[in-house]
Amino acid sequence: MSSQPTAPARRKRLVRIGAAFAVLAGLGVYLLVQYVTGGPGAPRCSVRTSDGGVPYEISPEQAANAATISAVGSSRGLPERAVTIALATAMQESGLRNIGFGDRDSVGLFQQRPSQDWGTVQQIMDPVYSAGEFYTHLVKVPGYSRLPLTVAAQKVQRSGYPQAYAKHEPNAALLTGALTGRDGAAMTCSVNRPADEKHPGGTKQVREKLVREFGPDVLPHTDGAAPDGGKDQDGGRVLTVPARPSAPGGEAGDEGAAAGAGQAGGTAARGTGAAAERRGWELATWAMAHSGALGIEQISYAGKMWSAADSGKGWQRATGAAARASAADVRIVTAP
Repeated sequence: MSSQPTAPARRKRLVRIGAAFAVLAGLGVYLLVQYVTGGPGAPRCSVRTSDGGVPYEISPEQAANAATISAVGSSRGLPERAVTIALATAMQESGLRNIGFGDRDSVGLFQQRPSQDWGTVQQIMDPVYSAGEFYTHLVKVPGYSRLPLTVAAQKVQRSGYPQAYAKHEPNAALLTGALTGRDGAAMTCSVNRPADEKHPGGTKQVREKLVREFGPDVLPHTDGAAPDGGKDQDGGRVLTVPARPSAPGGEAGDEGAAAGAGQAGGTAARGTGAAAERRGWELATWAMAHSGALGIEQISYAGKMWSAADSGKGWQRATGAAARASAADVRIVTAP
């Protein structure tokens, strides 16, 4: 006849089992945090707060996707509020990651569904396309910029958990300020690239991505044909982009056109005022967010400079060729 464990022995066993589950749960949370942030010592981007509080940190992958979402909104002349709504939505739906899975057939940054006519899987997995589709639906919502963020996002997404968007609004607004250039030099990214890493695309791939995300007017045209911003300098490694206020887009809806014009300066002509400075920081921050994928080694604007080799120090006073360049242009130097 087998003996039954005593009550104290059973309690000890339950305590041990509970402790083991707690350790496993803690490990799971730790691994999740490391996955989202990139792990200790890994490359990351940080957005400072205006009050000197704890910065908002994201991985370079998340920063690049956020920069694309912001750029697409800018190309359409949409107000900051539209960008904040879009960023908060993508934060909730995908964690700002372009994932190829989700609930049922949902995919991409915004977890859009091919079965609900958002496009093909291939289209939705393109961040430029998916951001554009989100904005196309958002601007059809009457008075979207005056609605609570959860309401505006829900009218586009039709989520089963509409209140979940609200918790992302503070960080989305902070990120919007940096990516739209309103908070100049607010974002810094640290990178950890091998010194001999090659990016054969040079300025060509930077040009192509700039035009695809911001539209063709982001680079100047002198003859009505090819953009001439960033002539073939230093063996095709240096691209200079004039900091011009962007023109309002053609899809701003019932309120976005006017707001977009006020935000962006309302003209495609080269400017020298606050709107041009804001545009310059918008482009410089975009370049920083995409620096890893595009092999960007240095960015300079308005007397400040960021370099991949010294990225841990963030924006510093421009020196050398960066200091001699025009303060009105964003200067981007790519890897050989």
